[in-house]
Amino acid sequence: MAARTTRRRLEASLSGSFDNDQPGFSNQRRYRADGPGWDEDRRRRALVVHPDIKLSGQGSGRDPARRLEEAVGLAQAISLDVVAAESVTLSKIVPATLLGGGVVERIAGTVEAKEIDLVIVDHALTPVQQRNLERALETKVIDRTGLILEIFGARARTHEGRLQVELAALTFQRSRLVRSWTHLERQRGALGFIGGPGESQLEIDRRLIDERIAKLKRELEQVRRTRGLHRKAREKVPYPVVALVGYTNAGKSTLFNRLTGSTVFAKDLLFATLDPTMRQIRLPSGRDVILSDTVGFITDLPTDLVAAFRATLEEVTGADLIVHVRDIAADESAFEKQDVEAVLKSLDIDPDVPVVEALNKVDLLDPAGRQAALAEADRLERAAVLSAMTGEGVDQLLEEVDRALSRHRKVKHYDVSLADGRALSWLYEHAQIVGRQDEGTTAHLDVSIDPEDAARFERRYQGAAE
Repeated sequence: MAARTTRRRLEASLSGSFDNDQPGFSNQRRYRADGPGWDEDRRRRALVVHPDIKLSGQGSGRDPARRLEEAVGLAQAISLDVVAAESVTLSKIVPATLLGGGVVERIAGTVEAKEIDLVIVDHALTPVQQRNLERALETKVIDRTGLILEIFGARARTHEGRLQVELAALTFQRSRLVRSWTHLERQRGALGFIGGPGESQLEIDRRLIDERIAKLKRELEQVRRTRGLHRKAREKVPYPVVALVGYTNAGKSTLFNRLTGSTVFAKDLLFATLDPTMRQIRLPSGRDVILSDTVGFITDLPTDLVAAFRATLEEVTGADLIVHVRDIAADESAFEKQDVEAVLKSLDIDPDVPVVEALNKVDLLDPAGRQAALAEADRLERAAVLSAMTGEGVDQLLEEVDRALSRHRKVKHYDVSLADGRALSWLYEHAQIVGRQDEGTTAHLDVSIDPEDAARFERRYQGAAE
């Protein structure tokens, strides 16, 4: 009987005749679209579904079990109680619901039996598909983009981060406005029957969202200009900027804390870091650099999020060097690398900016895995095997960063008066002294220096001669 009832509800929802006012939908025990919402007395119970699409040209090639595990991790990142999870193979896509009728019916049974509050579909859903699934399953449904937006909304701490999350959320929400205000007819103009029709509630909602989006974009543009001024100020110092990027939960913040002695929030959670953090560190050569921790990337990162976080990601596009932190212990480390590289490519980063790969979490590998990681590092142009947790290999990473930043340096000779303390101090701060011999009142220096710094030094201190 229950199966037949679920089938009828599904068929009704697909035909468009199922209404929120019909018996059964408005009397839900868990979530009511037209009611008070969630029962806040307990953790929300979630069911996660990963559609493994087998259509030609649409498969990701990744292990569906790992994708499902990642989706469960995303749900747990906002403290959902995941009571059921499954991967379903799709040989064809149903336009109305994405999932097939049999799958929807089976999920509906699970929702009822386990009192599920929320169904998470680990794939992009159209507004129509989301609405139809909610009607058929009689519970709230969100897709992968909606879930990531929820995480970002919960994690953003700074004013800038909240602006970026709200912009992404409103852009996403705008396409999902439906005629939920069915009790309101199209309103008339102020002059009664003479005037033309006024705005419908849907049009009012869309206009209000558009106005808010425009305001957020203006505020974020101001953030962007402010970041540009800060960047120009750093260029005058000048310290090179080293940006940490990587798949979410690859260990970027742990490595950042290890290198800087900071206490940036670092936990075994997806998207533990949203707001960028910058600190000054010193490399083995004595060169100072600015290290920037950034938001993690992920498979199928919503384009709205990439656009909204443009101001933050400009710290990556403006970096002098990128450290790609990889979880080398992850089964799908190679796929995660491809995902990060795809996002970096979309940011139009200067191809001349060097990339150092930090093969992290080596402490989780067995001896065979360690050998494989070392062999991969040897094949790469710039790489280091390390553990941000234990500190193993971190010195090697800093040396790789130092070498990459020094790739354009040349050794130059300067004769500087010992009385010219400012010139000597400037060289020690901005170059690497490879040799020094003091003779009388003159210091004979051989220094490894960037061409830009050499030109700057020679302009400032005319008394120093090669």
